[in-house]
Order: sequence, then C-alpha cells, then structure tokens
Amino acid sequence: MNTWSSKIALALKGMAMGIAEVIPGVSGGTIAFITGIYEQLIDTIKNILGPEVFRSLAADGLTGAWKKANGNFLVMLLGGMAVGIIVGVLGVTHLLENYPELLWAFFFGLIIASALYIGRQVTSWGIVEIILLVAGTAIAYYITIASPAQGSSSLIMVFIAGAIAISALILPGISGSFILLLMGMYTIIIPTVKEALKTFNTESLTVLVVFALGCLLGLATFSRVLSWTFKNYHNQTLAILTGFMIGSLNKIWPWRNVLETRIDSKGEVVPFIEKSVLPAQYEGEPYIIGVLILMVVGFASVFVLERLGNQATKEA
Repeated sequence: MNTWSSKIALALKGMAMGIAEVIPGVSGGTIAFITGIYEQLIDTIKNILGPEVFRSLAADGLTGAWKKANGNFLVMLLGGMAVGIIVGVLGVTHLLENYPELLWAFFFGLIIASALYIGRQVTSWGIVEIILLVAGTAIAYYITIASPAQGSSSLIMVFIAGAIAISALILPGISGSFILLLMGMYTIIIPTVKEALKTFNTESLTVLVVFALGCLLGLATFSRVLSWTFKNYHNQTLAILTGFMIGSLNKIWPWRNVLETRIDSKGEVVPFIEKSVLPAQYEGEPYIIGVLILMVVGFASVFVLERLGNQATKEA
C-alpha cells in the first residue's frame, strides 16, 4: 500500500467485488480470494469489530488505531467497492435483465477457475481435505436447490437473518442475498429497509436496526472464526472453501428455466426458483457461441486478477 500502483490495484479489486455483489448468487468474497486479499480482509474485519483497535487506540493513539484497523487498505477497498456497486447497478443489471445467459456464462467460467485457483493453494491433499471438499460441495449445492422457507417478521428472526446473511456474504461462492431468499426473509427485509430509509417509520427503523445488529454480530463472530481456521487449519479451510465454489456452480449455470417467480421490492416479477437445463431444453435464446466465449473470458480473467494480486503483494 506504499505505491500508487498498489493502491490503484486494490481499488480495482474493490470495484470487482462491488460489481460481484450486485449479481445474485455471486459473492464478493470470491473476488477477494482470487485477488489475494481475502485473509487480509478477514483479519481487518476481525480487528475493527473486536477489541484490538481499541487497545491500540489506548496504547498508541489514533495513529496506532488507524494502523491496526488497516485504514489505508479499507479506504481504497471500500472506495473501489462503492464505484463497483454503481457500475454494477447501472451496467451489469442491464445485462442481467436482457442477456442473462451471457452474464452467467462469464461468472460460470470465473467460478470454475476460482475453484481451481483456491484448490491449488492447498499444499497437501489428504483424506480430511477430500472429505471437506466433498462436504463443502454438497452443502453449497443443497443451498442452490433448497426450497425457500416461510419468512417471519419477528425481531428475533430478523436478527438471525442478519447474522447468517452477512456471514455468507464473506464466504466465497455463497451469496448473502440468496441466503435471505432461502430463509424467506428477502421479501421482508429489503422492502422494510427501503421503507425505513424513505419514511423513517419507527417500526421499519426498528427492523433496520435489529437487522444491522445481527449483521455486526455475524460479521464480528464469523470473521474471527475464519481468521482462526486460516491460521490453524489452513489446508482444511481452503478445501471446504473450494467445495463451496464448486457446489455454487449450479446457481450460475447459464441455462436455467424458471419454475417459480416472486415479486421483488420494486413490485416487479422476477425469477425465484429455477432449474438448470441443457441448451436444447432452455426456454429462451441459448446464445451457445456467445456463452462459450464468455466462459473462456471469465476463466481467463481469474489469472489476470491473480497476477494483479501477486504484483501488489510484491510491491507492498
């Protein structure tokens, strides 16, 4: 983070993470991992939401606290993410509405390469790592096909939903918004949050605060768990994360027929439950050539991001 090139590279990684978070079923944690900043991000979150920063503030003042919080890293990353979210909302959502097959194809290739990349980081594959790989794959795949539950507007459920969704958000291969859908909480949380920000209604604001508290608890707890597992069970953690990536591929398969729809927060009808099919069974235009090309582009982009990550690490 001492050179402008490394700062720009970090901002671009944040931008890629922001764009990924706009896509349902794609996790910004995936981008963080393949660009080489995942463990640093987890440790940073752990420090900010734990006692470490406050201890540094008491011992070394603001300078020490800023350093402990990895402030420069966060400023560049969050700035890039903000730009990425804007780009995603303006551009990527247009592609998702008009050419979903091509967009999913790009991310399908990216996730395949990402799974290979993460698996390559495992220094030794033993029986435990293989079992965790299979378990991670099965869990993520089940999540992609599970029937959505019936949501509840009770504050306890809202709190739990926040804690679980934010935990999924930082896992490669698992989307926090998709977890909310499975819990039946998406159509409860999103409209309520939108209402709270517009009208400042007391009831809606209460739900927003409870959800935010759940997110903070989930982020603080899960970041510490992940940081601990990376330090003590590095290969095993990478193995199960690789499984998560592989299992999530079903969610971003380019050709999926809609079985059930839902009404989103804008009152629009959107896909809810989908089934992966072969191009011949797909109910829309399959764009087979375009899909194959973008799969290759997505696959190749991982190695570009990996090179950026390696270059930034050398310069840091």
